[in-house]
Amino acid sequence: MKKHLNTLFVTTQGAYLAKEGETIVVRVDREVRLRLPVHTIGGIVCFGNVSCSPFLMGFCAQNGVGMSFLSEYGRFLARVQGPVSGNVLLRREQYRRADDPKFSADVAKEILTGKIANSRTVLQRALRDHGDKIATDDVGIAVKRLSNYLETLNQNQSLDVLRGCEGDAAHIYFNVFDHLIVAQKDNFSFEERNRRPPLDNVNALLSFIYTILMHDVRSALESVGLDPAVGFLHRDRSGRPGLALDMMEEFRPFIADRLALSLINLKQVQGKGFDKTESGAVMMKDDTRKTLLVAYQERKQEEIMHPFLDEKVSIGMLFHIQALLLARYLRGDLDGYPPFIWK
Repeated sequence: MKKHLNTLFVTTQGAYLAKEGETIVVRVDREVRLRLPVHTIGGIVCFGNVSCSPFLMGFCAQNGVGMSFLSEYGRFLARVQGPVSGNVLLRREQYRRADDPKFSADVAKEILTGKIANSRTVLQRALRDHGDKIATDDVGIAVKRLSNYLETLNQNQSLDVLRGCEGDAAHIYFNVFDHLIVAQKDNFSFEERNRRPPLDNVNALLSFIYTILMHDVRSALESVGLDPAVGFLHRDRSGRPGLALDMMEEFRPFIADRLALSLINLKQVQGKGFDKTESGAVMMKDDTRKTLLVAYQERKQEEIMHPFLDEKVSIGMLFHIQALLLARYLRGDLDGYPPFIWK
C-alpha cells in the first residue's frame, strides 16, 4: 500500500520554490523558510503569486509529485504532472466503458450511493451530537427522504434519472445544512449552495475545501493510471476533470462539509476572517486560509476503518484506495465498484 504523503500548500505571496539536491526549498525574500525532502511530499499546491524553478517542476514530475496552481483565493488555474503511470490498457478500457451508457449508469449509481449515504450520516451525526440545539424535526425528515433516494438507486436507472436523483438529494441535504451550524450564527448562516463566486462565508469555506479536495482526488486517479478527465456520472467537457468530479462526490459530505462545520462550530474560523468585494463575492483572508489548510492536513492524518477493506487507514489514503478499487473494477478484478460509505 502506498504510504500516505502530505500535500505542501504554499500561500505566502512572493514565495519561490526551488530544487536543492533531493529537497524542495521555499524561499521568501531570498530567505529559506522551509526545506523538505521530496519523498515526504505527495503534491504541491501554490496559491497566487508563487513561482517555481523549471528544475523543480521537472524534479517533481520525475518523482510523481503533482503541482497545482490556484489563484490567491482558490480558483484552479493549471496543473503540472509527469507521465501518467499505469498500463495504457487500463486507460483504453476506461474510455471504452465510459462510452457504454449502461456501464456508466452502474458506476454512477455506486458513486451516488456513497454520496447520499454519507450526506445522510452527516445529518444523523448532527442529530446525535446536537439534538438539543438544532431543528430535529426538519433534519429528521431530510434523513428519511435521503433514505428513500438510496432505495431508488437500487433500481436500474438511466444516467439522466440518476442525475435527477442526485440534484434532488443535494437540495434536500443543503436545505437543512444551516441547522448543522450551532455557533457564530450571526456570521455563518447558510441559505443555499452558491459558487463562482461564493456569496457568503459558509459557501466560501465549502468552495475552497472542494478545490483542495479536487487536487488530492485528481492526484490519486493519476497515480493509479486512470484519466481524471473521463468520467461516468460527469460526462466529457473540455477542461473538466469528469472522473475526479465523480470520485469527489463520495468525499464531499464526509471530508469537506464536516470540516467546514467543525471550523465554524469550534470557532476556529471567525467572521472577521472573510472579506466581501464590491461584486458581492466573499473571499477568505490569508490567516483563515492557513487555518483551514492546517485543519485539512490534520483531518487527513486521522484513521478510519475502511468499510470494504475492513482495516484501518488514514483519511488521506482514502482517495488512493478508492482510485485503486475503481481501477480493479475496470480491469475485471472486482464485480462492482465499492464506494466509500462512512459508518
